[in-house]
Amino acid sequence: MNETDDPIMFSALQHWSYCPRQCALIHLEQAFEENVHTMRGNAAHEQVDNPGFASFEGVRSERALPVWSDRLGLVGKCDVVEFHPDGQVYPVEYKHGRKKLQVHDDLQLAAQAMCLEEMFGKPVLKGAIYHHTSRRRREVTITPELRKQVEETIAAIRAMLAWGKLPPPANDARCKECSLIDICQPQAIALCAGHTQLEQTLYEPED
Repeated sequence: MNETDDPIMFSALQHWSYCPRQCALIHLEQAFEENVHTMRGNAAHEQVDNPGFASFEGVRSERALPVWSDRLGLVGKCDVVEFHPDGQVYPVEYKHGRKKLQVHDDLQLAAQAMCLEEMFGKPVLKGAIYHHTSRRRREVTITPELRKQVEETIAAIRAMLAWGKLPPPANDARCKECSLIDICQPQAIALCAGHTQLEQTLYEPED
């Protein structure tokens, strides 16, 4: 089995949605650095990184639950999965920061829901993102559009792994918060690309 056949981690979907180059650096080149944002994320996960369970009012909560999908080729751990008395399976993903919409977080949660559906044989129609700073949940409906985006993202990541090259840098506002900015060098690469394009057009006749 080569690396393009290996199961894809949930985190890869989030990384790709945030920035394809970040995803490639982490999952193709195995590069990673910490910054204040990743350390805050690690702190937010401390209470759910250790496997275990708790029950409250008939709801059983499993922490750090390993899940997978053979159909999608996905694997990972859910921070928390709640099993309700009515049979509802409800994943909860922990994130640092305040309650706000982050599409890449929703994508990761939808991937977890699709794995849980395959494992338990029942629909998972909703889940939640728990925002550590505000101590609030944001409920996410697992829509057909979100499911389609999960499958398209998986296909894009596999294509990148098969290609074996880094996508170009975003070189925008996302870069300032990325822990890989020193490895990625988005401004320098964008500047080199600009120089190359200028050299190619330098001696072209003007219209």
